[in-house]
Amino acid sequence: MMSPYHPLQLVLGLMVWSVWFVFLYGGLSVACQFAAPDPVRGAFTWINVLGLGLALLVAAVLLVAAWRCGRASRAPEAGPAAGRFIASVAAAVYALAALATLGIALPALMLPPCL
Repeated sequence: MMSPYHPLQLVLGLMVWSVWFVFLYGGLSVACQFAAPDPVRGAFTWINVLGLGLALLVAAVLLVAAWRCGRASRAPEAGPAAGRFIASVAAAVYALAALATLGIALPALMLPPCL
């Protein structure tokens, strides 16, 4: 795993979130085109369950990365100030990406997938 002080950590959380976003909506479009569930079933369909499960998985990975970077930013052996700064900003970006992941998945709890 990459060091929490590496500058790539500053954008990696948003990159993971954007890939998940494209995968979610691309997969939703394909699934609705070829295997649309009955709209009478409401929000509790296999598409929504799969989307929510993946969202929880991605959010968990992002939160673990945020925790790891946050812990590294407070470590006494963190080294120069630039490394601690990168780790603390990366922790905030990872946490923001996890929050965005969960926020985008919330409509799956209430809405049918193929409107």
